[in-house]
Amino acid sequence: MATDQVTGRASGRTAVEAIGLGRRHRLRWALRDCTFRLPAGRICALVGPGGAGKSTLLSLVSGLTRPSEGTVRVGGAAPATAANRARTAHLTQGTPLYPRLTVAETLRLGRALNPGRWNARCAERIVREGRVPLGVRAGALSGGQRTLLGLALAFATSPELLLLDEPLAGLDPIARHRTTALLLAQAAELGTTVVLSSDLLAELDGVCDYLLVLGGGRIRLAGEVDDLIGAHALVMGEHRGAALPGAIAAHTVIDTQTSGRRFTTVVRRLGTVAAGPWETAEPSLEELLLAYLRAPDAPALIAPSAEPVPARWHRRPGNKPGIPGMPRNGPPGPGSRPGGRDGPPGGAAGTAHDHHSGKGAAA
Repeated sequence: MATDQVTGRASGRTAVEAIGLGRRHRLRWALRDCTFRLPAGRICALVGPGGAGKSTLLSLVSGLTRPSEGTVRVGGAAPATAANRARTAHLTQGTPLYPRLTVAETLRLGRALNPGRWNARCAERIVREGRVPLGVRAGALSGGQRTLLGLALAFATSPELLLLDEPLAGLDPIARHRTTALLLAQAAELGTTVVLSSDLLAELDGVCDYLLVLGGGRIRLAGEVDDLIGAHALVMGEHRGAALPGAIAAHTVIDTQTSGRRFTTVVRRLGTVAAGPWETAEPSLEELLLAYLRAPDAPALIAPSAEPVPARWHRRPGNKPGIPGMPRNGPPGPGSRPGGRDGPPGGAAGTAHDHHSGKGAAA
């Protein structure tokens, strides 16, 4: 693996860091007490139900909106600084474009507005590979073509941070696949950190290597995708009573679904799930996300990689940094392999990240 492909992960550089971040709209808090860290070089999925605060968070990170409380920093500085505005591209929901300008005129306008940092070859390649006709007006383009044109404008400025608000919404499957493939290729080539807001949960698996889940204006789940999946288990079996078996209920139960006498539950493991008359597997990303979205009162989980830098030096009870069931919480239990998912995830030395190949810019 080339060294520059893992620069963000290996160096520990921070793309975005928020501490106690909040934004109030009149009498209602759109975001409240949001604290997280996004390492550089990741492709981060931003997920949450409608009204969870996803668009508000992106606007705060881009500097379009000021926080009502707390702080957010991009590359160690305030988002609205001239340097950060030049390094950040924000594609808002609906991909707003000048409808009467043709695609070619839109690209020329982008070059005029970004003197000295416009990559014409990049913009033209995205438009060409996306089959976006140069002579057609932006207002006459399909949803997928508009999104690709917006990505062309964004990537042509070589941003270090790209914020995308529902770019896949309303696209047909072929357009989503084309857009996602182009996004991954460009982000990998430029080393761009991407925050992708989406409600299409099934489309995120294999695309994103980092995760932020919002609920009720607060962070519910944050960290490396593989670390978060590895901290949970999917347990399936038959009901033999009104409640879940004690060996399963001993873990933190996130969500349980029943169909006839069958139950399917997602738990946050406090150790190895004991063997019994049930099946235990690793949840998919979609299954994990659905469990947290269905259970808004489930306790939040912030992985060590998502803790702001000052907070990560705090020591927890037992003198073990990290959180139960997550990396950096000590060696794996007996009978489990280091870094594996048969038991609790192992310590940092056993947590491999190279297997992210194909999942994001820093893979």
